[in-house]
Amino acid sequence: QLDTIGKNIRKYRLMKRYRHEDLAEKTGLSANYIRMIQRGKSPSLETFINILNALDVSADMVLADVL
Repeated sequence: QLDTIGKNIRKYRLMKRYRHEDLAEKTGLSANYIRMIQRGKSPSLETFINILNALDVSADMVLADVL
């Protein structure tokens, strides 16, 4: 399930045409950490919300295939 969240984050990142570095800059995270989340690492709730805000997407959109 966590890999699905990561895949959805990746999908929306690519739709925004953000590189890993772009999303990292907008969230205050490292590009490597963004990559780890996209591969299935579980982010904290605060990090998850920061990513959603940076991508301008709702939790429903990212969690759609998970629940």
